[in-house]
Formats: sequence, structure tokens, C-alpha cells
Amino acid sequence: MSSAAAGEGSSSSRKGKEREEDGAGGSRRREEGDDVAVGELDMGDVYGAAAGWVEARTSCPHLSAMPAAGADDLARVPPPDSPCFRCHHPAENWLCLICKDVLCSRFINKHMLIHYQETGHCLALSFCDLSVWCFTCDSYLDVQAILELRPIYEVAHLLKFGERPPFRSLEVLDLSTGSSSSRT
Repeated sequence: MSSAAAGEGSSSSRKGKEREEDGAGGSRRREEGDDVAVGELDMGDVYGAAAGWVEARTSCPHLSAMPAAGADDLARVPPPDSPCFRCHHPAENWLCLICKDVLCSRFINKHMLIHYQETGHCLALSFCDLSVWCFTCDSYLDVQAILELRPIYEVAHLLKFGERPPFRSLEVLDLSTGSSSSRT
């Protein structure tokens, strides 16, 4: 899903959109849409760009803008079927992770984008698919990998589905020893 699909910007991973080919000592870029010879591996298919995949960020310098994930803040998360606070549209709504306002996406009336432009509140969670978007980074954030996002994601998941979300364990590579360990 591209940032345009997220609703509020334009960015996508370059992985898969182009690749280097080494011919007789030279190289050229293969742009998306170029033909691929039968039997040749299309890196766009490998990385998913042809299917519209975007790699979510595993860190974000704007997370400090979120209030601490205490019980009071998490209790303020409205139900996922909440309408947009401005136009009352019932679908395609996002939760501002800073102030907990619910506002519609660019596919409706762009109220979440306007909210970001007016307030600088850059972090939002989609009530459609529970993805998290950073307007300033112009990117999705990986709620599985970013521990600061887990409490708000868990509350939204509970409200939407009535059960806790499954979290994958995070593999951590200890660079000093070269060994890996798991953490959750």
C-alpha cells in the first residue's frame, strides 16, 4: 500500500521498481513496466513493489510526540466505528495518536491530513486496517517492531476484534557476539 493509499502523501519504496543489470561491464536500470525475459527473475515481484507493497519503518523519530501509554491515555481511545469528528463520515477514519481525535482519510474529506497540517500531530492509526502512519516520515510504521506502538495497537485491536492481537517475537542480533536472541 502506498502513502497515497494511506491517505496523505506520496512515497513508495524504490525496491523492486528498479534493479541494476550488469551486461558487458556496464549497467542500466530496469524501470517498472519494462519487459522481463522468460525465466528471468523480476526483482519487482520478489520485493513486492509490483503488488503495491511498502516496507514499513521499524523506527520513527516522532514517537516522542505521543503521550505516555498510561491507563488514562489508553482509556481515551474511541471505538473503531467512531465517525469523523468534523464531517461525521462513518468510514475510512484514522485515530490521531497525539490527541485521540478521529478524522477521515484523504479518500473522504482529508480531515486527518488537515489536522496534521494545522496541529503538527504526525502519528495516526487507521481504524480500517490498524496500520500506523507518520505524516512527517511519510511512511507506515511497523507496530510489531516498534514497542512504543504496541499498547495503542493492542487497545485498538481489542476494540475492533474483541481479542488481543498476536505479536510476533522480535529477533535481536547481538552485534558484539553475532548471536541472535528473541524478545517479545
